[in-house]
Amino acid sequence: MKVFALGPEGTFSHELGYRIFGDALTLVPTIRRIFEEVEKGSGDGLVPLENSEAGGVGPSLDGLLQYRVWITGEIYMPIHHYLVSPGPIEEAKVLFVHPQTHEQCSEVVDAMVIPVVHTSSNAQSAKEMQESGRGAAIVSLMTARMYNLPIRRERVENNSLNVTRFVTISSRPYQGPDARKGSIIIDPREDRAGLLYDILGIFAKKGINLTRIESRPSKRGMGSYVFFLDFFHSDHAGEALSALQGMTQIKDLGRYPEQEVPEWK
Repeated sequence: MKVFALGPEGTFSHELGYRIFGDALTLVPTIRRIFEEVEKGSGDGLVPLENSEAGGVGPSLDGLLQYRVWITGEIYMPIHHYLVSPGPIEEAKVLFVHPQTHEQCSEVVDAMVIPVVHTSSNAQSAKEMQESGRGAAIVSLMTARMYNLPIRRERVENNSLNVTRFVTISSRPYQGPDARKGSIIIDPREDRAGLLYDILGIFAKKGINLTRIESRPSKRGMGSYVFFLDFFHSDHAGEALSALQGMTQIKDLGRYPEQEVPEWK
């Protein structure tokens, strides 16, 4: 079974996917492409869902909303960034960095006081730095190793506890007994006082712990939103979802376990 993840080589998706799935991993250029392949049954997928520094990953949230897929697992991956340069950092004239990496390493980027060029990926940061001959880059450890780049500073992220939550997706729901989390999308399709209070109250009455709630534009115009909810799975989850269906539209994304991240060798 193929597993699709975001490329090119050197992305954190590539690193995590290779650790878990090995040679079954297939890299594709966009997150949307991952959802397309999974929906048509070509394989499973691995997508980043949220980062502890930068928040939700828009293309992944949109994919869960728009495509007929199920979440089958979640993986929490510690994210570390490395400052690389062919020469001393003090001699670098330009810094190449992916926009999200920039956001997660903004303190180091700002302190360098040199022009910043945003790139499409960690791999592209490495390539453009090598081509420039006078620059530096912030990349993953996997990218640094792939391109044999001298590491000048390790773990330059703002927060040493920086983590990205990935989820695996499939065209079939997870059926194992060890599911500990659940996810749904709520589409109110109406605007009235107390609606969100009523929705959240259902979980409170059933004693279900919500672990995340995030709004996202519904694509139907300004002021119209859907809500992504994650919760700890319990025996009362089915009752809560049935009650929700009586007052709003929901998309059930399934129940699933947390997976371990294999050690990087």
